[in-house]
Amino acid sequence: MNDSGKYVIKNATIVNEGKITTGDVYIDGDKIAAIDCGSSAFRFPLSAFRSIEASGLYLLPGIIDSHVHFREPGLTEKADIESESRAAVAGGVTSFIDMPNTKPQTTTMELLEEKCQIAAEKSAANYGFMLGATNSNIDQLLEADPTKYAAIKLFLGSSTGDMLVNNESALERLFSKSRKLIVAHCEEEAIVQTNLHNYKLECAGTDRETAALHPQIRTTEACYVSTYKAIERARRYKTRLHIAHISTATELDLLSNLPLEQKHVTAEVTPNHLWFDDRDYAELGNLIKCNPAIKRNEDRIALWAALYDGLIDTIATDHAPHTLASKQQRYFDAPGGIPSIQHSLTMMLEPLMHNSYNADEQREFRDNWLPLIVKLMCHNPATLFGIEGRGFIREGYKADLTLVRPHVDNIINKESLYYKCGWSPLEGQTFHSRVEMTFVNGHIAYEAQSGVRKAENGERKAERLVFNR
Repeated sequence: MNDSGKYVIKNATIVNEGKITTGDVYIDGDKIAAIDCGSSAFRFPLSAFRSIEASGLYLLPGIIDSHVHFREPGLTEKADIESESRAAVAGGVTSFIDMPNTKPQTTTMELLEEKCQIAAEKSAANYGFMLGATNSNIDQLLEADPTKYAAIKLFLGSSTGDMLVNNESALERLFSKSRKLIVAHCEEEAIVQTNLHNYKLECAGTDRETAALHPQIRTTEACYVSTYKAIERARRYKTRLHIAHISTATELDLLSNLPLEQKHVTAEVTPNHLWFDDRDYAELGNLIKCNPAIKRNEDRIALWAALYDGLIDTIATDHAPHTLASKQQRYFDAPGGIPSIQHSLTMMLEPLMHNSYNADEQREFRDNWLPLIVKLMCHNPATLFGIEGRGFIREGYKADLTLVRPHVDNIINKESLYYKCGWSPLEGQTFHSRVEMTFVNGHIAYEAQSGVRKAENGERKAERLVFNR
């Protein structure tokens, strides 16, 4: 296919900024040149544009996944920037923000720039990175150029890697002095370690050593205590704090439903914590072991409600691949993490795809649900992290766009996976929408019929994100 750089997406159902309209979107080079919803007298000459018929398809801003672990450098037996960014665009994700717990850990701007260079050469999607906090690098974080990195990642509970920050003076200095958003993994380490020690003594080598122990070790209490402490510290200093992967109903009591622009404490949820609950450990075991743990059905239901209530501000995957062999180890030895970036959008659209509604109910649900998902997966990540020129369908913005076909069977199988690890806990499930086409800076990076596409002549079209809030 000739990637001319000039397209008109015709008759699409455009979901953007709280509205659903039908119209055309013109792409010229890497930008959105015009949006015509039937009210504008201005028309581009159609002969200059390749026409893409989108009747019946949803046109969304490209998804911004603000929480991924692409494992490069140093852990590339699990994943790498090339493989996981290909999975990203196959899932409608046009931009990602990668976490710092790689080898070496991304704790300096020099190491962050090295990751950017890898991404510049390999990534199919736009890329940004977080700097990781440690007990000894707070001064360097405070001096770093805030436009060059997305946020400061703070591990208040240990997870994959070794970046736990537990020094009180380091935490006080970070919260009191940071000009940058802090993204916190909140689990109280002392509670987790005590539970882990006790269950290892009690269950090791028995048939009770299963993944069902995970929420009994990484408990609701561990999440709540850590989240409470982080929010209390942020409110004391008016620090901008974003709580990663909320997993419990109790933590929601600590959050506000003010508009995003009025909050200095915000929160994220993952599709996995919305999709699975502790009943699924019996079938999926370590495949859904992640940190924080997937918990009760009551927590899952409360998290869904929190999307509507405005307590949750972003949806991000915490995409965290591991080899299947490592996941097949005994529970205590298996790592925590789930690959999910290729299917996050279809997971979040699935409630809309059931045919149990009558026509009026379907229309009402669609008119509320689609704008909400776009807000949480596109608009809010762009606003929260200060990502320039992306996250919205606006003239002059980058042409990062996703076309979705609703009400079509989409069976997840190994052959369709782009993950380097080659597995997903969703295998065998049937969803009822699929990503039809993904544009990254005006380049067609993915088509359902032909798969992920490189740019013409091997030129990469992905770009480094610029952060300027």
